[in-house]
Amino acid sequence: MKRRSFLIGSLGTLVAFIGTGATIYGALPVIPKRPMPGTDDALGWIAHQEGRFLLTLPRIEMGQNIATALKQIACTELEVAWDKVDVAFHDSDLARVRSTVGSESIMLFAEPLAQACASLRDALRRGVRQGLVSAEPRAKEQLKTFARHGKIGRTAEIVQGREIVTGKALYASDIRRPGMLFGRVLRAPALAEYASKPLSWNAEAARAIPGFVAIVKDCGPDIGNAKGLGIIAERPGVLDRVVEVLNVVWQTEEPTTEFSSDAPVDVDRRPLEEMPSNVVLNGRPEPGPWNVDLKLSIPFAAHGAIEPRAAVAEWMHGKLTVWAGTQDVFFIRDCLADAFSVAVEAVRVQSCRVGGSFGGKTICTVEAEAATLSRAAGAPVKVQWTRAQELASAFHRPPSSHRVRARIADGQVSDWDHRQVSSHILFTSAVVPNLMQQATDAFIGDGGVARGMAVPYVFPRARAAYDLVRLPVHTGPWRGLGAGPNGLVIESAIDEAALAAGADPLAFRLAHINDSRLAAVVEAVGEMSAWETWKRPENEIKVGRGIACGIYKEVSYAAVVAEVEVAPDGRTRVREFWCAHDCGLVINPDQVKAQCEGNLMWSVGFVLHDHLPMERSRIVAETFVDAPIPRMEDTPRMNVELIESAKPPAGAGETVMACGPGAIANAIRAATGIRPTRFPVRTA
Repeated sequence: MKRRSFLIGSLGTLVAFIGTGATIYGALPVIPKRPMPGTDDALGWIAHQEGRFLLTLPRIEMGQNIATALKQIACTELEVAWDKVDVAFHDSDLARVRSTVGSESIMLFAEPLAQACASLRDALRRGVRQGLVSAEPRAKEQLKTFARHGKIGRTAEIVQGREIVTGKALYASDIRRPGMLFGRVLRAPALAEYASKPLSWNAEAARAIPGFVAIVKDCGPDIGNAKGLGIIAERPGVLDRVVEVLNVVWQTEEPTTEFSSDAPVDVDRRPLEEMPSNVVLNGRPEPGPWNVDLKLSIPFAAHGAIEPRAAVAEWMHGKLTVWAGTQDVFFIRDCLADAFSVAVEAVRVQSCRVGGSFGGKTICTVEAEAATLSRAAGAPVKVQWTRAQELASAFHRPPSSHRVRARIADGQVSDWDHRQVSSHILFTSAVVPNLMQQATDAFIGDGGVARGMAVPYVFPRARAAYDLVRLPVHTGPWRGLGAGPNGLVIESAIDEAALAAGADPLAFRLAHINDSRLAAVVEAVGEMSAWETWKRPENEIKVGRGIACGIYKEVSYAAVVAEVEVAPDGRTRVREFWCAHDCGLVINPDQVKAQCEGNLMWSVGFVLHDHLPMERSRIVAETFVDAPIPRMEDTPRMNVELIESAKPPAGAGETVMACGPGAIANAIRAATGIRPTRFPVRTA
């Protein structure tokens, strides 16, 4: 039984159990639906009228330029010029499509779209000009896309590229509606799991500010256990002034102990003799001393999207329309229908281009706030979170604590043991009630935390397992899910094992690989970086190179070499990357390389920058100064080589996260002789 099938099958039991208590949440959360796309679905994505074609994008465009790649497939199968196909973003009136997550857009949507376009092309050639076209599925090798014809494997003009550089409206924050007002929902400066609500505020002072419209006490769905207080104004700039004079006094539940971001997930709090609850690899290492024994700690981190989330809502004749930068308009629609007790047919959510998401814009927050304030005001309302709200009220990458051990015998790893404690990623506390989460912990685990724990190497005896802890800080999907943290841990440990064995790190990895595609990217990155012949400059500050490799979701492969320098004062800088990447058939090489480069910069942030400061049971970060992301000056030279195999296209958006951080950490180890075990590595 599949994990999601089990969860849905168990809902009846959970409903009965929650119903008897009625004191926890009282109702189950909306469950996201993620149907697999097929050719019949794809027929609704492409249409022809008077010599032109309209591709209604079945994915959310959030900078990965999937609109460009899918348009290349459409033009190739239709055999038409680039300017004959227009691209539109879908809304929730389209037949439901999967949320845009998991680097799935090309992997799952390329063939259905190609089949639909080929069927439409053939129908037009038969003289059909009206009505619905029936699907005429054909073998994959008969499709021009998979034969690498037309625009496949080539550079193409980026869809909406011109609009971006000329400032044309594209994002939710650009939406303008007649009579539109601007709103914000204030919440207590406390972690979302602690119950909080507004007690008092200075309404008279707010009313005295020109442009003030209203205070809204009932702000719709809470975020966690945090109740809000809404304000509405005629202009965005008025909102900050209203916040200043309101002087809201909050009632906040006092936690029994002050929250520590490290202690709840300390892997050493459980005796090593006890197995964690969720097993990924069930090998049985033999007893005895370990050659490698590392404890690595990875902190909370924010998504760091440049665009804070935004939504515009408008109620008209009992129906709600929302424009939002979300990864799943259908889930948002379902959540809004549930929250406002209306039929799903009464809610329409229009997707907009998203200015960065990385898994962070998957749940319903700002959309519900905008809808609540719009209903109260009787007018369209835009809500755009501030950076401080984004850091305080969104969900974040969970912290994790890892203990990884390896034993060497005859120059090879004979035994492996990786244990971790983390908080939730897929069954996030941001939407899953405590009781339901206990059930998923016990029977399902969390595939997001587990992602990447299965080592990509062949060891005689390997064990990997994890425990889950519900934290008062909301955690959830973050680029690559567990692949980034787990890849960093695994690649750090395999590097230490190579050192313990007295072996070259690249050769040591190849000696433990039986996957030809993984071996190919390792060999390729070795050649690209001149790994065997490079020598550390004798007259420079500490310089080192590290290598790492990984497999993402069992379909995409990457290997990275990083070169770092460490100044005498401890400042660390990545000077250069080499990356070999294999995701099967490549539709647009430039965009795949861009995804690799984005992941490499994300890796720089992961190792050297990412953290989310907290104190006294609240997040105190308000800007990128507090929760930093890499800057232009942190950008190293990048060399990316795509190894195109005969395999079908797979994901490229997250693959390099499985090895980029590990390559940097290993390079720091090579430069300094010290293994980084707590992140971010402090650079001064």
